Amino acid sequence: MTAAAPVVTVSGMLCDTALWDDVRAAFGPRVSDVVPTAPSIGGMAEEVLAASDEPFVLVGLSLGAIVGFEVLRRAPERVTAFAAMSTNAGAPTKAQRAGWATFDAQTRRGGFSDVVRDSILPTMFAAPEPPAQHAGRFTEMAERVGPEAFRRQLAAQATRTDATASLAEVDVPTLVLCGTADALCPPEFHRRIAGAVPGAELHTVQGAGHLLPVERPAEVADHLTDWLTRCRIPKGNPCPNS
Repeated sequence: MTAAAPVVTVSGMLCDTALWDDVRAAFGPRVSDVVPTAPSIGGMAEEVLAASDEPFVLVGLSLGAIVGFEVLRRAPERVTAFAAMSTNAGAPTKAQRAGWATFDAQTRRGGFSDVVRDSILPTMFAAPEPPAQHAGRFTEMAERVGPEAFRRQLAAQATRTDATASLAEVDVPTLVLCGTADALCPPEFHRRIAGAVPGAELHTVQGAGHLLPVERPAEVADHLTDWLTRCRIPKGNPCPNS
């Protein structure tokens, strides 16, 4: 990996490029953002691979990191380093599938804003009723993503498989970052991911919820800056993972 390697960010469900606004300076000058909207994880992985014509650092949150697992499986030679935040490498549960089907049906009937406000927003931050600025930031992103893209993202979630076994083949510097108060993807999910990827480093943000770059941007930026600085060393020298 060289200092010139670009960063490709991959946003979580119902998030757009604004997810990264407060941590963008950590990435350096060459950044491409992907808001995944294909109706399958494989299709989303192809959206990411199309974002850069050279090897890149992949930074994903939630669904974005799940897509990152598939990118690494399909084209490991394209990824020079990988940061996974607030995510889950496991296959969907029966309860998750039922919940996504309910969200899809509500959205199809015109209830998109209700789904966002009443069902999804309470899981995005450390508290079910987050500060107004955080709630507004998320709901504005969700409205920009819109109901049709949301339904495709739900369809993609249903195509997930357990990525844990393939993580043992990951051979790039890997950062795993989570909040200790994440209601969707608790720390044990991230311990499993970090344990599966050889040499991965795991960091937790105390008291933080799911949307780490919005809720705790300074700490997230510090972790990213430190990690990328250690990884962006002359080619031929290993990136320390400790």
